[in-house]
Amino acid sequence: MNRQSYKPRIIDRQVEEYLSAFGAVCIEGPKWCGKTWTSSFHSKSEIYLGDPAGNFQNRQLAELSPALILDGEQPRLIDEWQEVPPLWDAVRFRVDQTPKKGQFILTGSSTPNHKGILHSGAGRIARLRMRPMSLWESGDSSGAVSLEKLCRGELLPAMTGDVSLEKLIALILRGGWPGSLGLSMEQAILLPQEYLNAVIDDDVYRMDGIQRDTQKMRLLLRSLARNESTTATNKTLIKDIKAMDDEEIDTGTVAAYLDIFKRLFITDNQPPFSSGIRSSVRVKQAEKRHFSDPSLACALLKATPDRLIGDLETLGFLFESLCERDLRIYAESFGGNLYHYQDYRSQEIDAVVELPDGTWCAFEIKLGANQIDAAAENLLRIHRQMEAADKGCPPSVLCVLCGLTRAAYQRPDGVFVVPITALKD
Repeated sequence: MNRQSYKPRIIDRQVEEYLSAFGAVCIEGPKWCGKTWTSSFHSKSEIYLGDPAGNFQNRQLAELSPALILDGEQPRLIDEWQEVPPLWDAVRFRVDQTPKKGQFILTGSSTPNHKGILHSGAGRIARLRMRPMSLWESGDSSGAVSLEKLCRGELLPAMTGDVSLEKLIALILRGGWPGSLGLSMEQAILLPQEYLNAVIDDDVYRMDGIQRDTQKMRLLLRSLARNESTTATNKTLIKDIKAMDDEEIDTGTVAAYLDIFKRLFITDNQPPFSSGIRSSVRVKQAEKRHFSDPSLACALLKATPDRLIGDLETLGFLFESLCERDLRIYAESFGGNLYHYQDYRSQEIDAVVELPDGTWCAFEIKLGANQIDAAAENLLRIHRQMEAADKGCPPSVLCVLCGLTRAAYQRPDGVFVVPITALKD
């Protein structure tokens, strides 16, 4: 690769850190999110199992003798290792025999079943999850506000400039795919459409060689898109498919297909949060449903700028998905984790960032500046209730993440307001 043309990614620091601590690193994530480019940037030699040269000679060689393709200058990149699952054990064995750090970088756009993999690789092969580009990585955020500092209560007030509704819609429709940068809107929205076609028509079968009903898979994906950024249950998805598409699908099929989508990194759900195992606040244990990038939901909904402007409710859910994608990328860069909060009093917090020391920060996500006051009051109310609760553990930082606001600041009530287009790690 041309290293001078490489666009830095937030995960770069973690890759370097993991290479210095483990014998091998496996970078996983959706197709086309930049795994190969990032891995190549950090490697000194590479082999691509998907290279068609010599009638896929590299793959054939890996199948015949996995150990042979491990030889090369290190770190050595093995791209799409899951095409030949025994490579995992070959790498683990080589790392065991040669106790040296940073020997291999594996990339994978699907998680194979455990057939053919003898050992977990624990302690030898570390896993890193890579996601599509955040707005900071794609150059669409000014980076005026650091999430890490914000989570410590540090924010320098700043004017961040106007952002139009049309611009936010364009960012949602385009998504965080590196291959879409610089393309026109008409061209950019073709990529997530083709992504889904490629995954359903090819990758699903290649995972384990089992033929599945692709039509039902597409119905389920459309239902997931209609329920993006919600805690819809599997039963709700089944009812939605029946109501919207007049098709029947059973619970076992839904569960199996959802597992496949997860293993292919199509979905990236947001787990629920509890402020502490001894807290008296009872919380629901439902994941918030997300695609790995909001552009995938847009493609399934056949969304266009005009249609989204005419459906602000759907736009709000998609904007929430965009923000939570970025929050997760930024938080994981400094050891944080992203959750959502929902209790049995029907109170919700859109996003929760839990820090390594156990403290946590609460984020409400709103598209318009006219929604900031209500969002701040919701955060303050939940904070007061948790503070008063027996063994309660309230959030250390309250923040409204907004789309259409021109400044980053702290309100008199202590709630921070930050535009998503000003945020970075």
